[in-house]
Amino acid sequence: MTEKPSLLLQEQEKNTQTRVEYGVRSELTYDQRSFIMNGERVFLNSATIHYFRMPREEWREVLMKAKLAGMNCIDTYFAWNVHEPEEGQWSFEGDNDCGAFMDLCAELGMYVITRPGPFICAEWDFGGFPYWLETKPGIKFRQNNEAYLHYVDLYFDRIIPIIRERQLSAGGTVILVQVENEYGYLMDDAAASAHMNHLRDSLLLRGIDVPLITCVGGAEGTIEGANFWSGADGHYAKLRKKQPDTPKIVTEFWTGWFENWGGPSAIQKTAPLFEKRMMEILRTGYTGISHYMFYGGTNFGGYGGRTVGSSDIFMITSYDYDAPLNEFGRVTAKYAVAKTLSYFVHAFGALLMETEEVPAEQIKVCHPQGVSVRGRSKGNEKIWFLESHKDERETFHVTLEEGRTLPVALNPGQIIPILDRVEIAENVYLTGGMIITGNEVVNGELTLFIVAEAGQRSVVELETNVLNVQGSSMQVLVERDQLNGAYRFDLVHFREPGIIHLEASGVPIRFVILDKETMDRTWRIDGGGEPNQLRYAIGFDDMDVSLSGQVTGMISDPNRTIMLFGSWTDGERTLTGYEFKNGEVNDSQSGIQDEHVQESSAAIQHAQFTTPPMPPKLSGSPELSRVTLTAEQRASSGQPEHFSQYGQDFGYLLYECDFDRPVDGITTLILPDLQDTARIYVNRVEQALVRQVGAAGVQVQTTEGKNTLQVLVQHMGRLNFSPYLGESKGLAGPVYIGGSVQDIRRNWQTEDGVVHLDEVNHLQEAPLLSRSFTLDGMDCAILVGAVSPGLRINGMDVPMEGYQDWFSFNTLDLSLYLRPGETNRLEMPYRRTPLNRLELILYRSEEELKDWRMAGTDALLPQQWETYEASNESGDLTKSGKAADYSGNRSAISVGSVSHGQPVWYRWRFSKSAVPEQYRVNLMLRLTGMSKGTLHLNGHHLGRYWQIGPQEDYKIPVSWLQDENELLLFDEEGRTPERVRFLYDNLSQYPWVVVE
Repeated sequence: MTEKPSLLLQEQEKNTQTRVEYGVRSELTYDQRSFIMNGERVFLNSATIHYFRMPREEWREVLMKAKLAGMNCIDTYFAWNVHEPEEGQWSFEGDNDCGAFMDLCAELGMYVITRPGPFICAEWDFGGFPYWLETKPGIKFRQNNEAYLHYVDLYFDRIIPIIRERQLSAGGTVILVQVENEYGYLMDDAAASAHMNHLRDSLLLRGIDVPLITCVGGAEGTIEGANFWSGADGHYAKLRKKQPDTPKIVTEFWTGWFENWGGPSAIQKTAPLFEKRMMEILRTGYTGISHYMFYGGTNFGGYGGRTVGSSDIFMITSYDYDAPLNEFGRVTAKYAVAKTLSYFVHAFGALLMETEEVPAEQIKVCHPQGVSVRGRSKGNEKIWFLESHKDERETFHVTLEEGRTLPVALNPGQIIPILDRVEIAENVYLTGGMIITGNEVVNGELTLFIVAEAGQRSVVELETNVLNVQGSSMQVLVERDQLNGAYRFDLVHFREPGIIHLEASGVPIRFVILDKETMDRTWRIDGGGEPNQLRYAIGFDDMDVSLSGQVTGMISDPNRTIMLFGSWTDGERTLTGYEFKNGEVNDSQSGIQDEHVQESSAAIQHAQFTTPPMPPKLSGSPELSRVTLTAEQRASSGQPEHFSQYGQDFGYLLYECDFDRPVDGITTLILPDLQDTARIYVNRVEQALVRQVGAAGVQVQTTEGKNTLQVLVQHMGRLNFSPYLGESKGLAGPVYIGGSVQDIRRNWQTEDGVVHLDEVNHLQEAPLLSRSFTLDGMDCAILVGAVSPGLRINGMDVPMEGYQDWFSFNTLDLSLYLRPGETNRLEMPYRRTPLNRLELILYRSEEELKDWRMAGTDALLPQQWETYEASNESGDLTKSGKAADYSGNRSAISVGSVSHGQPVWYRWRFSKSAVPEQYRVNLMLRLTGMSKGTLHLNGHHLGRYWQIGPQEDYKIPVSWLQDENELLLFDEEGRTPERVRFLYDNLSQYPWVVVE
């Protein structure tokens, strides 16, 4: 019996035939080592960039930055909720024109990896699902659910043709398409196969003919990649065992991390660590890396999501991600690392993709203690990876085969590649223990950039039949090794670049000796595949290439040396930043000037470098519109409706009802199902801001007789990752008055004593914890917080379907398990401490509040503008000093800010600032002193703000500015905006010059 070919092989054969029929040249294949484009191995150096997180006007510059960093591929998600924000209303224009984004990638010579979902995670609201999907009867997300798959098919019908038309077989540059996203976090491959195979087949049936990939979880007929920041070896071993015949790629290399309101800055993944993790990936043998994110961008509008781990991990508006390119598209220290290592891969990737790891027992490199070595080899060519385990920088000597000893300088934890007899030209072999990039012919010379820290010495060996040193701009010692005949170059790395011209076995070679900071400012400008058009520029902090091909560069220090190699219009040359900026005035040109003219020229040069443009200025007296919260004109309903039921995607909902109390006093409002922050008002007086959600109990002041309750809920983003996708936003279900909230993290009993779960504990075993409570006349109970699996109440198991321990959060209704009039007992296994939340909420079912009135964002819009008074003279401004932030039974006091005591809109009208053509500015808004709300510019929703950190400044896209502009700010507390101001980012102060 003949075995049926695998699905993947069938598709490859069909695709090859299609390409033959249509005469398409490009063909992507692969083996266990790498992908192969038209017979040539290609290392996929991919930059993850989301078109929907920036204005279209910024696409080109961000993509060009990726290309200049050595990336040859762009990876992007497709956000369903961006393209179908309302059912049946499709948007593929302007900023949402994903086809144009892919076309631009192709224009720049970049491959494209597409990830159409339908689920994308991405810290994006609802993981990319449109909000209205939640309203469909019987729907279950990311399952073989009839309702869900029906809408997925409709989405695929629109998005897949856009991708299909840009595949290799159609003359485009789409090379890979991903099936779903990180499905392995939900279930193993066997359990996931039905759903993953359905989505795979949906792509194939719609004409996708490039290889299919998956990440974190696989499917037959696809190539699986790994997502991680660290642990490259373990992930590689799993992939190799699972799919021995496919390339090993990192589908998401997490370059940084997201940030959430009230959390710390995500700066833990430093540039040196980033470099180390990249080296680990190369050392292990991966031949594809997708940098997630290379550029993060911004969560404009309401698109920032929410993730698991606590009740209130809501994404901030910035999606900077601490990525190589920051939120404004500026280069960072990580960008410099990514660029340098990408240039290294470009120089020696052909060797890397052909190597196998050297078994430990075959390694013959001798080295001192405090370092370790691993290697990869192809025949006699080897690349060793030397790693420091010391606490300080040190120069180590290592001895390679045949007694060849090299010094290698390493920072703590750093990994440096040692090239060992790597053939760089016919009969020319190089050995060196430092970063080397280049290794290509530039203007007729084989050019290599040899990089180390400033002041560092390094050694390079060349084995060649004949060597002639023809010239050098620096002192260099060259010795012939009597043992093996190699020529040994003893180099020093100054801040000023050095150049050595030599000829080896008849091959013209140029060594460019750089310190690390100068390498950071070294740029390779691709000649579009034409070797005679290849150029390098050294000394620029940033570079760009326009649509017409004009190269521009930014210079922060006019005293810096600028060097140009390759096919520049005016040839190769060396000059200073001052000379470059001012028409390349050099000594020979200026020698005929008199002293007065020279002084004037110097003054002009200095002014051009030190007079940056100024940002727009906001008036200290904006217009304001006070918002009176009311839903009195709206019809009443029995229970509150959540956002999707109300038909609103983002923004605010105001819930309002009346209730009676027998006496004045403080009572507790119970919100059993609340998934967003909420401001609580009783009788028009704000009582609390609920921050920790899921379920909440809030102490409120009431009066005898009739009271009016108002709950203002801001949609803070749906879960972007969880088995529990599609949570109801706003108030969902009944609300109760009367009850209690207990923080139950302390006083859990074990056989060995008492355990406090809000303290650090180091319990060797996982003892069973127990705790008792009484109902005190209540008949309903909710447990919310970091609940451990295996929970029992009164001896009965409490199911937690789909729960993962690392969620650190769950909301459980315990009402069915209660024993009225008795002591109730909770039991659960110890998992970890400290816990940030574990609360028991008790209430009476008969105390439900009825007859709710609701109003949406439309009821909060400004109605009447008035002049802003920046003082207390009007008598309506107060110092905010009440208990404003509720967290369980704990409250935080907000003091010192002047407030109107109600939500307020502020409106500024301002003119766009004049910016000289040699500057490129990025504008941000600093909201010092404000509370929480939304920002709007010229009809664009700039996103949410909340001044609890870590975000302080908010991006204002320059492309959205007009000559005259309107800025709107909605502040929930009506804080006064005396300190709100525009700023340019730091790099806006430096000029750009044309490089020809």
